[in-house]
Amino acid sequence: MAAAVAPPLCTWLVAACLSAACGDGEKENERRHRGGGVGGFFGSRRRLGSGRRGVGRSGMAMSVALHPERTAVENKKPDMKQRRVVVTGMGVVTPLGHDPDEFYNNLLRGISGISEIEAFDCSHYPTRIAGEIKSFSTDGWVAPKLAKRMDKFMQYLITAGKKALENAGITEEVMNELEKSRCGVLIGSAMGGMKVFSDAIEALRVSYKKMNPFCVPFATTNMGSAILAMDLGWMGPNYSISTACATSNFCILNAANHIRKGEADVMLCGGSDAPIIPIGLGGFVACRALSQRNSDPAKASRPWDVDRDGFVMGEGSGVLVLEELEHAKQRGAEIYAEFLGGSFTCDAYHMTEPHPEGKGVILCIENALADSGVTKEDINYINAHATSTQMGDLKEFEALNRCFGQNPQAIC
Repeated sequence: MAAAVAPPLCTWLVAACLSAACGDGEKENERRHRGGGVGGFFGSRRRLGSGRRGVGRSGMAMSVALHPERTAVENKKPDMKQRRVVVTGMGVVTPLGHDPDEFYNNLLRGISGISEIEAFDCSHYPTRIAGEIKSFSTDGWVAPKLAKRMDKFMQYLITAGKKALENAGITEEVMNELEKSRCGVLIGSAMGGMKVFSDAIEALRVSYKKMNPFCVPFATTNMGSAILAMDLGWMGPNYSISTACATSNFCILNAANHIRKGEADVMLCGGSDAPIIPIGLGGFVACRALSQRNSDPAKASRPWDVDRDGFVMGEGSGVLVLEELEHAKQRGAEIYAEFLGGSFTCDAYHMTEPHPEGKGVILCIENALADSGVTKEDINYINAHATSTQMGDLKEFEALNRCFGQNPQAIC
């Protein structure tokens, strides 16, 4: 145990917390081991069985005090693997359609959602194309008064979320039977309410009195999840995550974990963004990350291609209904897929450039496979990031090849 002793201050803090929960006999036992004074927590220079110097006797006290507590905590923890998570609903708002079947069939037919930007004049930008939603209505999905004030990313989010519920067969009757305290919303946004915030800055140039009083709350990324939850009356986990291109994946995994851990039975999860405005386009142009293949929008995004020249911006929302398996069975829900597991890692290398050896990607894949109980040989499809950037695609391919090189069908 000596080698695993925490730093002195941490040891003292944890031991102090533990002592409050100990009975008189346990306190006496702790006092005997730590020598009776506060100094014992910070350690005296006495040799322990390991032969190492400079390790306090508080380490011994901690080992005695922690074991019963740790066992008790572990016994109370639910077995996450016993609660299985399934997908029972899908909702989308995209340039390729606002219905899952329409969206998917257009993808299969090779139809591109990339076209010239029409929302504003971008003739002076080197990039003038994007995955822009040309027609969209919130009628029947968002209250008109709210729709006029909120950012498009929130309009997309609420619409896609309610469509996912409809797709999942969660009617008004089913909704009334749900335990609302065990239903949550976790839908993120990479950019948040950029248009609302940008408009507020322009108004501020005249006077703060001209600003939208809702500009701050409607610009925050979590407000979409919050308003949708208020609309539904869902009182379970409610927040958003913003992690750039990985936002939706983070939200889906966290939502699944809430169900696996027994904190929720139903979760709406996914992502939504509406960054196709002057400041959004200009910001990515300044990063030199966007394709400038304006003359051929449909073929501008070309991941893995030797002539790739950057990614293409897009907007829209995608939301899933995740549900605990038995809960879904009890209401007779159609099950599209089962969520098995996932992982979070970080390159800890650079803001935009991938790690030269792909360490973060490799670690994430290995951890996700372990969490899912799936072998590399079981994988037959990978949805790659594939940004069409020179370094991004190369390093991602190298990382995938290192993980699945013996399983070429996975990365075909």
